[in-house]
Amino acid sequence: MTKVFEDYLSELQADMVTICLEYVNNKADMIFIYASNEFGQFSSDVFYKINGCIVEKHKLNSVVQKGNGQSKHIYDVSKERQIAMLNICNENLRKIKDLCQKYNREMPTEMKLIYDVHKNKLEVQYSYEIKYTNDPVKTAGHVFDEWFEEMGGKL
Repeated sequence: MTKVFEDYLSELQADMVTICLEYVNNKADMIFIYASNEFGQFSSDVFYKINGCIVEKHKLNSVVQKGNGQSKHIYDVSKERQIAMLNICNENLRKIKDLCQKYNREMPTEMKLIYDVHKNKLEVQYSYEIKYTNDPVKTAGHVFDEWFEEMGGKL
């Protein structure tokens, strides 16, 4: 069977999920990946649901459950790991743009990927509207923060 646009797109999105899951050593309940491309400006970020809490990638250890005075798991949230993860996500976003061009498809300006680790289920929300580049103050980071708060996170 020949691969079609959707197959390639799914592979790139799955790779984004995989790298974000590797970042937490497969120890998360949900992964929320934000990816945007407005006028060639690529941006991605991620937050997680762990132990019932919505948490940013650099604050993972704030939700580690303690047992008998010992942490069950400590996450490596070093800047180097964060940058490496986001670089891979941005590279996949560039590949998605190339894929859309190759198949003459419109490139979404925004993708919100929600992955349920336990159910192994990915939901993707697409938008084709400009979210921040026409705003004098707003950035992709602002849009990400709004989604983080909308999903129950606290900045």
